[in-house]
Amino acid sequence: MYAILDLETTGGKYNEEGVTEVAIYKYDGHQIVDQFISLVNPERPIQAFVVGLTGINNEMLRNAPKFYEVAKRIIEITQDCIIVAHNAQFDYRILQLEFDRLGYDYQRKSLCTVELAQSLLPDQESYSLGKLVRNLGIPITDRHRASGDALATVKLFKLLLAKDSQKIIIQEAIKLNPKKKIDTKLRDLIAETPSTTGVFYMHNSNGKIILIGKSRNIKKRVTQHFTNDNRKSKQIQEDVQAISYEETGSELIALLKENEEVKKNKPLHNRTYRRLKFKAQLVSFIDDKGYINLSIEKADARKDSIATFATAHVAKTNLERIIEEYNLCAAKTNLNTQKDRCTDKSCSGACFEEESSEDYNKRVDEFINSISFKNRSVALIDRGRTSDERSLILIEDGKFMGIGFYNLNFQLNNPEILHRIITPMQDNLDAKHIIQSYLRVKKIIKTVDLNQLVN
Repeated sequence: MYAILDLETTGGKYNEEGVTEVAIYKYDGHQIVDQFISLVNPERPIQAFVVGLTGINNEMLRNAPKFYEVAKRIIEITQDCIIVAHNAQFDYRILQLEFDRLGYDYQRKSLCTVELAQSLLPDQESYSLGKLVRNLGIPITDRHRASGDALATVKLFKLLLAKDSQKIIIQEAIKLNPKKKIDTKLRDLIAETPSTTGVFYMHNSNGKIILIGKSRNIKKRVTQHFTNDNRKSKQIQEDVQAISYEETGSELIALLKENEEVKKNKPLHNRTYRRLKFKAQLVSFIDDKGYINLSIEKADARKDSIATFATAHVAKTNLERIIEEYNLCAAKTNLNTQKDRCTDKSCSGACFEEESSEDYNKRVDEFINSISFKNRSVALIDRGRTSDERSLILIEDGKFMGIGFYNLNFQLNNPEILHRIITPMQDNLDAKHIIQSYLRVKKIIKTVDLNQLVN
């Protein structure tokens, strides 16, 4: 649990400042579960430049509660939480200073979103809150007021959590949680998970990830792990101490996150997960008459392919569907044993050269472009985690770059911003297989051609 906060102060000499406004959002990693916002009478004058910056003046604070009157609420809302702030060293110091004046020893662990952003979002032109969130397409209102800045920090922290593919932030938070008793542990862990699409992470008592999984219904999949009685499941049930999860909205995003993070974190109970099993691939070549031919062959990572398939049977089934859907000639594939002609009703005569190679190849290219992103730059847009959000998969020059989320108010008109909001991922055969396999059987919201975006 996190207490994401921002303070406004009087300014002045070091360790003589006073709090003028406090905003705290209690955040469970997915949504705000509690909040506290209040002006505070600092019982000391506010510096003139601070008044100009925040708009908070001495008259506004005349009848505001003094710090000792809000101290109990601050202690309660931050209990068992990690303090998160933009430039946390400043905010945490001011909080401790105010509590020291009351004779109370206020101690919390803290995280700084400036430091996290510098690590997870390198090469930003500025790490000030205003410029950083603007560059990331994060809306901010009431700048230099505690509530507006704290809420922007919540949105920034949510993005940083998504980019933390090694789950260092989550693992540190889990270490703070009290350990559950064995007899109620599994039931309580199931209760903590949602019935939504996403990726889940099982942790041991040290916070280390021991299993990563994905599901369209996280609660259902976790329940299966905890109710199965095979050897592996029993060991997982004994080792697990906590579960964290990330909702993705999109099943395709969940598949790609699982693939990337299993490889990166190498969890103990994902040992059997080495490489996705695809045994067949679809390739193309031009015959001596100028027609594009499609051929199924054994998977070979050394050769370029249009698509990969789990088995030769799956490949054949898909190619038969493609022939029918795109009105292609079976003789121009290796499905037909009679190489010189076909009897397929969908054929327009390419096997007898009754249809020109130019007309025929247009339809083959249309199919290839629908499933292969070779030399193309696109953003695949799908459902997000909330109704006002969308997810995206970024592909540039045929290379898978990563995944991200954006608000519907954000316009996809600048490829540079797309690079800032995505979580970079490895471009490998597994990722391409996941994307192609998914798009063969399921639909996404839309595909955006990046070459048509305004720079």
